[in-house]
Amino acid sequence: MNSIYDIAFAFLAASAGVFAAFRPIHMLQLESYQGKMYFKWLLRYGTKTAVEYILAGSMGILLHLAWALFYYSSPFISSVLLYAADAAYLAALIYIGLKNQKAKAKKPLVFTSRVKRLCIALFLLSFIVHLKLSFPNMISSWVGILFTGFSRYLPGLLSPIFVLLAHVIMLPLENSTKQWYYKDAKRKLANHKGLIKVGITGSYGKTSTKFILQAILQENFNTLATPSSFNTPMGITRVIREDLKPEHEAFIAEMGARYKGDILELCKLVQPEYAIITSVGKQHLETFGSYEAVINGDNPDCRKMFEACAIKNKFMFGIDTDGLYIKATDIKVGKDGSSFALVDTQSGESANCSTVLLGRHNILNILAAASLARYLKFSMEQIAGRIRELKPIEHRLELIKGAVTVIDDAFNANPEGTKAALEILKEFAPSRRIIITPGMVELGAEEEALHREFGRNIAAAADFAVLVGLARVEPIRAGLLEAGFPAEHIVQVASLKEATELLPVLAPAGSVVLFENDLPDNYENA
Repeated sequence: MNSIYDIAFAFLAASAGVFAAFRPIHMLQLESYQGKMYFKWLLRYGTKTAVEYILAGSMGILLHLAWALFYYSSPFISSVLLYAADAAYLAALIYIGLKNQKAKAKKPLVFTSRVKRLCIALFLLSFIVHLKLSFPNMISSWVGILFTGFSRYLPGLLSPIFVLLAHVIMLPLENSTKQWYYKDAKRKLANHKGLIKVGITGSYGKTSTKFILQAILQENFNTLATPSSFNTPMGITRVIREDLKPEHEAFIAEMGARYKGDILELCKLVQPEYAIITSVGKQHLETFGSYEAVINGDNPDCRKMFEACAIKNKFMFGIDTDGLYIKATDIKVGKDGSSFALVDTQSGESANCSTVLLGRHNILNILAAASLARYLKFSMEQIAGRIRELKPIEHRLELIKGAVTVIDDAFNANPEGTKAALEILKEFAPSRRIIITPGMVELGAEEEALHREFGRNIAAAADFAVLVGLARVEPIRAGLLEAGFPAEHIVQVASLKEATELLPVLAPAGSVVLFENDLPDNYENA
């Protein structure tokens, strides 16, 4: 039977363990509660995190072994060492928790109901392990000593694994809860008669197109769009349940496809009448339950998809190809924005447009939104007027003027987007041009080749390159050097904080700094 001390220790250790585990819980949340992706993070990036917990558990184990040495010869010293082992273990867990609390996350842990349930499950799992594996009253062998010493501090020692175990234990309940919320959101949408429903997907450009479309549609319709990068099944479910009101006349859902089946699940939820495809693989259009589709005609894969799909009302937007519904001509792109003529090829009508949004690729995003607005009977002048009023989209080629001009492209994470950003940086010559980048992630087998190309492109657009990270940015460095970029103009730092601290030296007044991508916390130190 466990003593009162054992029970108290198990309670305190489980509580401290949950507090210390907020970082791996945070990583699980950033990986969208995908256990497989969390485990991959742990194997690839979680070494530093795991070491902290291993050290905490090892402190307890070593003192526990010292306790065993004095178990028969000096009961008093033995007792002191046991209490010291437990106290050191608890103190180490609390220290880890406090240290993680002080660390500034780019996207902090959100204590949702799911996180709270996970914490409760982790507490109960740890409490049971601590209690059931508390040290027995008698020592029978050194094997027993080693086993009980190891197992007594196991939840802290293997904290990231215990988070995964708690997650797996909670999966049946979470899946059931998810289905209830999902069905409730689906019911709410079905009961919202006359609501215009738009789904936007693509490898890039989804978020910008969504905000542009919302700004245009707002002229005629009370429009709700999913905020920020809310593009997962549960993210959109939450927006529908919490934010969709009876007075809304249009709903725009950004649809992400990080995991297989996401688009199909989202289309079953939203059942969009209209789809916008910015740039995407062939497999996605067939999952859209839409009556009309607006597709990027400048993207070769999208064009093939357009030609193959059986949707009756389908339209293409673009710049460089034929057969377009809406296109842009007379394009001028500069460091202060863009201007172009918006042309409806079916009616022959056109309107002159200007925007503060930077880059040729943003013109494509505007064309996508304008195509759907035109199909919904907006006049060309209405559309042009809304385009002139568009505001810079946060962290997406956002121009911030000052003594040092900043181009904030922190949310860009794809090869095509980096090319567009570097073309804009070129426009600022002869000013000193500096790029700060950690590279890109989730590029699969092509990651090294694409990073080398990124480096070569940087060499043609920047005067200084600040590379943030460790192994990932080495191919970028290689690409820079291949293109003849001066090695002394390449700076490698461990964090974005270090990079920004260098700016007073690297960027005198009049310089231009491009922040190209900012990786989430689950990709740091890579």
